[in-house]
Amino acid sequence: MKRVVILISGGGSNMIRLVESMTGDHPARPVLVASNDPAAAGLARAAAMGVPVAAVDHRPFGKDRAAFETALLGPILAAAPDIICLAGFMRVLTPGFVARFEGRMLNIHPSLLPKYQGLHTHQRALDAGDAEAGCTVHEVTAALDDGPILGQARVPVMAGDTADTLAARVLAMEHRLYPAVLRRYAAGDRTPVFLP
Repeated sequence: MKRVVILISGGGSNMIRLVESMTGDHPARPVLVASNDPAAAGLARAAAMGVPVAAVDHRPFGKDRAAFETALLGPILAAAPDIICLAGFMRVLTPGFVARFEGRMLNIHPSLLPKYQGLHTHQRALDAGDAEAGCTVHEVTAALDDGPILGQARVPVMAGDTADTLAARVLAMEHRLYPAVLRRYAAGDRTPVFLP
């Protein structure tokens, strides 16, 4: 059984879907939900689901990302993870942190990578006049939103869409895609998952 640590920064809606999926014959189980924000609503949600939680506030570390990550490593390593899932974790990780978990860390990103790495993905898709948008699960590498693609899901861009309405439709697909990719990945299958 693979041990999964999930990192969040906010409400944790993708984390909830991942935790809910890891039951029965699933090849993985959640062992920790951790956040860079002690007030993240997702921590209480994870605890209510019976998953251990931890928080390391990034703010006292200022611009010293490595020092923050050293503190964050404490609870992560104590949980002995096989896989780390970033689920709305809004901190850019250093190459040193990524290298420690190379080939074992996943992220979900709200665009059809390689398009629109970074922030404001939905507005950028609208500004470009794209006919479709979506989300991508990928392996984390030292380059931002740039690792091997493990799954994608697409949604049409509708007339009159705003960044918020498009984000809501993409998020619904994220909730389907991330659990599907994790199940396959935890079983040792890195064949990409594509949802319509």
